[in-house]
Amino acid sequence: MKLLRSFRTIQAKLIIMVLLLILIALQLIGVYFVSTMKNSLIESFTDNLNKQAQMLTVLAGSAITNQEDAGSAEERGQSELVQLVGNLFNISGVETQVLDASGRVLATSLEEHQSYVGRKNTSLLVSRALQGINDNTEEIIDTDNIRKKIVVKPVMNESKDKVVGAVYIVASMKDLYQTVERVNQIFVTGMLLALGLTALLGILIAGTITQPIKALTRQATAVAEGRFEERVPVLGKDEIGQLSLAFNEMTDRLSEALSINEEEKEKLSSILSNMSDGVLATDEIGRVIVANRRARTMLSLEDLEGRTASECLVIDKEPISEALEGKESILLIRRQPEDEESLVFRVTLTPIRRRDKGVVGSIAVLHDVTESEKLEQTRREFVANVSHELRTPLTTIKSYAEALDDGAMEEPPLAERFVGVIRSETERMIRLVTDLLHLSRFDSRQAQLRRQTTDLAEMTEDVVDRFSLQLRQKAITVRVQVEPGLQKAWIDRDGIDQVLDNLMSNAIKYTLDGGSIVLSAKLTGAGQLSISVKDTGIGIPKKDIAHIFDRFYRVDKARSRSMGGTGLGLSIAREIVRAHGGTIGIESEPNAGTTVTVTLPMAQEGGEQP
Repeated sequence: MKLLRSFRTIQAKLIIMVLLLILIALQLIGVYFVSTMKNSLIESFTDNLNKQAQMLTVLAGSAITNQEDAGSAEERGQSELVQLVGNLFNISGVETQVLDASGRVLATSLEEHQSYVGRKNTSLLVSRALQGINDNTEEIIDTDNIRKKIVVKPVMNESKDKVVGAVYIVASMKDLYQTVERVNQIFVTGMLLALGLTALLGILIAGTITQPIKALTRQATAVAEGRFEERVPVLGKDEIGQLSLAFNEMTDRLSEALSINEEEKEKLSSILSNMSDGVLATDEIGRVIVANRRARTMLSLEDLEGRTASECLVIDKEPISEALEGKESILLIRRQPEDEESLVFRVTLTPIRRRDKGVVGSIAVLHDVTESEKLEQTRREFVANVSHELRTPLTTIKSYAEALDDGAMEEPPLAERFVGVIRSETERMIRLVTDLLHLSRFDSRQAQLRRQTTDLAEMTEDVVDRFSLQLRQKAITVRVQVEPGLQKAWIDRDGIDQVLDNLMSNAIKYTLDGGSIVLSAKLTGAGQLSISVKDTGIGIPKKDIAHIFDRFYRVDKARSRSMGGTGLGLSIAREIVRAHGGTIGIESEPNAGTTVTVTLPMAQEGGEQP
């Protein structure tokens, strides 16, 4: 398996390719060279045989002609032919025969073939030569597996121009083919040496190509793993060197781009985490993939990722589906956490579009509009309450005025009572309008505090004196407790008098006959002034305490209105205390009494609050 993998490398492929090219080239050259050399040797060998045969035909022709002319001297002529082929043309590996016109062997050059003399040579080439055909050659493989060349030439009688015999030459080609075989061996040896040297040079040359590629591969792996500090060595100005330069530049740009991307991602994450609005991002099927901290707080859910947006927002799936189809929408949702007030969110659903894929998700932005909804509800209630508070006395005034106009003026006792009612309702409207104007000044920050040095003991005594008649009427006992050493305070005397008058008035109204009230002033552990009014009245239900300072809010609306209250006293008191930089709180239990505490910072004389 490792060997197979090694052959898949570029270096191995380059070496194999070069070796194959060299091998093919050498094979082609070798085949051409050996074939050409072989043909040249055979042609040269055949030419030599033809020349020898041609020379022998001339000599044999004279001997045969002489033998025919001198019939008595036949033996002498035959011995001449034997001497000719035995001595003059006795070549190693070559058999030479001289034939007469009938094809009988007259003489042979080989001693072992002397028995052929007198016999007829039946070779087809001999027949062709005796017919006067000059070009008679043939290549055969003998019984001893030796390749031989046969050349047969006709012997002509020049004077009579007729064939008088033939020369038959058989030459062994063993030495020629051995020479060709040695050349083949030399060529194969040279080819193997050339391939070995080529492989060695191929490894060295391929290394100069593959080493930079390996370096590029290592660098690419390092970049993929996030290591951008490494660089590819540039070993030249060739194509690989230019590629290395381009890769190093790409690494620098990629590192810079990723740094910018990470920075932008951190910015986006920081923005999402610190947004006052909740953000949910979904994928193309509506599952939440990103949620910021504010969204988790608003929805009271920690694990938002993986859930559907409709499940997280507790809404129908239709708005989410429309957003995933490319439609924007806005809706209000209400949530009611346990033991808390209901929350109102405005949800803006927007599709996420990608240029090449269209809509790939949606974004839900949650904006907490609970306060604005409360303000809007308060405004509506305020308008309704003001209208109601003004309409009641106006209706009474109108009714009594019409009664006076219809003749009640003629009855003095009745007219006097009607005029008294009209006067009372008018004063009630004046108080209401005055309170509204007072609140309006605080809302518009136009109310200015007129601070002065105030004796706290004197101020508390004056409050009790202003309500002494009402206290005697209901037999309510009052105690004033001012902490020893606490004498002066830098406050708005008229404003705090108004706050204490309101608190004392409420305490008297809702305390039964024979009850008690404690008005106290002291310093807290934080160095602030604390003034409290504690009664033993009917108390306030727990569900109403959170709204007791709201404008026009009454625990018992019918009873409060019959007592002449406008529902704005505690609201005005809270605004006055806030203007001083303090707080006002209330503690109460039904049928156990109520304690209202005003806490004010101890400002220095001639200065503002600390």
